[in-house]
Amino acid sequence: TETCGKFSRTLSPGLHPILCCIGECVAGDVSTRVQQLDVVCETKTKDNVFCRTTVSVQYEVRREQVYDAFYKLTDPRSQMTAYVYDVVRSSLPRINLDNVFDQKDEIAMAIKAQLGTVMPEFGYNIIKTLVTDISPNEKVRKAMNEINA
Repeated sequence: TETCGKFSRTLSPGLHPILCCIGECVAGDVSTRVQQLDVVCETKTKDNVFCRTTVSVQYEVRREQVYDAFYKLTDPRSQMTAYVYDVVRSSLPRINLDNVFDQKDEIAMAIKAQLGTVMPEFGYNIIKTLVTDISPNEKVRKAMNEINA
């Protein structure tokens, strides 16, 4: 809650009196549940093939840092998205398309490491990152299927 626009206290779930007569109000709410952010990033591989990569980031707000999670970042999801883009766009251009599928766990670990060093400052704990889908351009997929057929 805030009193006259200044942070005063954090409320746990349940019924709490809010003293509107002295300027107290609820500033907002923060979920402490595990949440998932899906990020789709399109980038080029080392062999100049464009592919769309879907990354899922599972995160939660640290209960002891609810203040930081609410007040330090305006939009934490877009902040995490920017870091995912940064890691994917710096990793994939160094890998050939055939090897991208083999190295998706390494890419996921690199994303978790990057987010894991930055987001705790803002009250967020990164639980897991997964590269859930890698799909090359449609023409490339058709060509690969014709070669394999």
